[in-house]
Amino acid sequence: MIRVLIVDDSLFIRTILRDLLKGSPDIEVVGTAVNGIDALGKISELKPDVVTLDIEMPRMGGLEVLEALQKESTRPKVIVLSTLTSRQADMTHRALRLGADDFMLKPRDVPNVRGIERELVQKIRNLVALPTIVKPPAIRRKEADAVVLIGSSAGGPSMLDTLLSALPPDLPAAVIVTQHMPEGFTASLAERLSRISSLPVKETANGEALQTGTVVVSKAGFHSVISRAVSNTGRNHGRVVHSTAPRLHAVRPAVDTTFTSAAHVFGPRTVSVLLSGMGNDGGEGTLAVKNAGGTTMVCAEDDCLVYGMARSALARNCVDRVVPLGSLAHEIARAVGRLEVNYV
Repeated sequence: MIRVLIVDDSLFIRTILRDLLKGSPDIEVVGTAVNGIDALGKISELKPDVVTLDIEMPRMGGLEVLEALQKESTRPKVIVLSTLTSRQADMTHRALRLGADDFMLKPRDVPNVRGIERELVQKIRNLVALPTIVKPPAIRRKEADAVVLIGSSAGGPSMLDTLLSALPPDLPAAVIVTQHMPEGFTASLAERLSRISSLPVKETANGEALQTGTVVVSKAGFHSVISRAVSNTGRNHGRVVHSTAPRLHAVRPAVDTTFTSAAHVFGPRTVSVLLSGMGNDGGEGTLAVKNAGGTTMVCAEDDCLVYGMARSALARNCVDRVVPLGSLAHEIARAVGRLEVNYV
């Protein structure tokens, strides 16, 4: 059993989270705490495996709890629950730097809070199951002439854990992750993913060149448009250009924007993957990758919280493979490896 302690000053949130987790046979809620002082006492007493931690609480907040846990030789995994404000985005980033293991956006109303059950359970299970990543020695990077594109939305962050933690550190391609997320939170996502991946992960910067064996997460609030740059040897490389063009599918960044622009630059040296997500974003982009001669994949439906994005691509008959989540990293590495063999 995975032992969970819920820490939140809201009785409503504590009650809802306890009820959501009751239905999971492998999870036991061993207690709740109303503030940081209460939490530290119960962590010592109850020895939970995972703590869900609110940030702003009376007497002692979540950041102070994390500072105190840094002094302990053993500590539980911590998921920070954050509301959708710029202040909370900044505090979430600070929480990760203080040792929080993951974060989750906390809806304000009852229907949406109840809708986070599957994602919360996935995050808890992931934290206790993810292998420890040994960072390899520094690898010399070069401008990439191949790219792996990953698009996801609702349910995507937990899948990104599994996928990125399994990619090889010497992957001879750049990786671009476009995850639908509120402004301010993609930097925290990138920082957290960098801990569990053998590849370095960072949020996109305007004008940066894409490099082999690195992962960039599209910055929320901007479309990540990939522009062409040509080396002295005639190979196509790509650079990230942040665009404030109107939202596409009501989101910015849009997966379609990144996929389509990258396909124009990298052509057949493009591999695209769609994970969990609601809506149609990603369908047109996957078609663009296919038309450019690239390799297209979507994750199997059983592994996705929502299958709208993948289904949008499947409806266009442009998907080469439907792959279980546990096999995606291997399939990506194999597809990129074939590009290296065939490239002249």
